[in-house]
Amino acid sequence: DQIRLQIDRVVQVLADPDLKTVGRERDRQAAVRRIAEEVFDLGEMTRRTLGPHWQRRTEAERAEVVTLFGDLLERTYFTRIAGYSGEKITVLGDSTDGDRATVRTRIVTQQGTEIPVDYRMLRRGDRWMIYDVSIEGVSLVANYRAQFDKIIQTSSYQALVDKLRSKRG
Repeated sequence: DQIRLQIDRVVQVLADPDLKTVGRERDRQAAVRRIAEEVFDLGEMTRRTLGPHWQRRTEAERAEVVTLFGDLLERTYFTRIAGYSGEKITVLGDSTDGDRATVRTRIVTQQGTEIPVDYRMLRRGDRWMIYDVSIEGVSLVANYRAQFDKIIQTSSYQALVDKLRSKRG
């Protein structure tokens, strides 16, 4: 139910005609980001994305990379989300194992293409927080982990941070 509610909130923002007007792009983006911050556990996503490299980082380094990773996700995915034009989003079901859950959804495009999207979640107190999204079977965390690990292995952790900073714009 929590995922369905948040999806409905995002769809409502994206469909709001006032937020579609010229000059309101930042307001629209800020509204979506506020919702995302309520449901995505960026710290957990970043920790899993960095894998063993996370343990070697100081608290200050961790805080910075969480912010940089959040900015990257926003830039990468907001353009896709902003292109929403009435696609049907269906929650297919969920499975729970203790403090972990997976919510399976499907997006049906205007052309009828079905895209499976799974949300992996952890219970944080009385709320469920997303720590990974799998689109057509491809894990966002695993995808970024491979990219980040390659940069760290071939260059350095600092090179990764510099690259993330440079993409901020």
